[in-house]
Amino acid sequence: MPQPPQEKKPSPGSSSPLAACEPLVASLYSQSGAARWGLSQSQFVCGLERSLRKRFQDGAPSPSRLEEYLLTLHLEDLALTTACIEGSEAAWEYFVQEYRGYLRAAAGAITKASRYGANPQELADSLFSDLFGLMDGKRGDRSLFRYFHGRSSLKTWLRTVLAQRHVDYIRSHRRMESLDAEDGEKPALPMERVQQQPLQDPHRAHYLSCFSTALRHCLKLLHPGDRERLELYYVRQMKLAEIGRQLGEHESSVSRNLERIRQELRALAEQHLRDAFSLSHAEIQQCFEYAAEDVPIDFRQLFPDATPGTSHANRKEPT
Repeated sequence: MPQPPQEKKPSPGSSSPLAACEPLVASLYSQSGAARWGLSQSQFVCGLERSLRKRFQDGAPSPSRLEEYLLTLHLEDLALTTACIEGSEAAWEYFVQEYRGYLRAAAGAITKASRYGANPQELADSLFSDLFGLMDGKRGDRSLFRYFHGRSSLKTWLRTVLAQRHVDYIRSHRRMESLDAEDGEKPALPMERVQQQPLQDPHRAHYLSCFSTALRHCLKLLHPGDRERLELYYVRQMKLAEIGRQLGEHESSVSRNLERIRQELRALAEQHLRDAFSLSHAEIQQCFEYAAEDVPIDFRQLFPDATPGTSHANRKEPT
């Protein structure tokens, strides 16, 4: 496996919210596998900052919200797309090898019911030049990957882009139909009256419902101490150091325990989705993708008896 570039790793700029969490940034860089594409930590940080600017447009987040957000990102996908923007040959070769077939299959599913005759292979392949972003001989300057922020998986994002392109294709042909109406054909409805049909998985609501049910069920299966860690971090929004003082743990131990709990909770949820809802592996992955597309999990809704700033000593126990 290629080694990361031998360079001094610069810290994020002082104006960046990442400047206050360098150890976390280093950990995320390691987890992302960015070195596989020859992506330096400073280049990876640029990808993180691009994602943060999109997510927190109203101002810098609190340290706890920042860390929570960063830990929900699809780091490997973000590293891959950032490397593509930076012109990594290895990253581009991997992307073409792993995603060309997926894009064509997704395009086939999107255009299957279309009466406008869109060619799925052409729809899929048309993305590559825009993803490649070749402009004035420089790669990546205009790449659509600039709009990928790691909040969903790369596959989910690509499918969304394909769906939008198909909508644009349909709109262009409807405009042509409107012009042809003067020849005696039935006129098409004005564009403002056309009800755009959402290009969504018809099972999306079901998958989200299954995921929510599984998550609530599996939270109850966790060790009480682990439930408390989640509550302190996600509901009370305490910093790692504060949790460590309350639980008698080192800050690094708190971080490792939270990551362990997240992995355990995911494994329990996957098992419950298989057993209780008879979902396949692909359907289970779709559940997690849909759940992650919009916003991270709001644990405050999963601990309705807890409110931020309330200690266990002050909580009223149920009678």
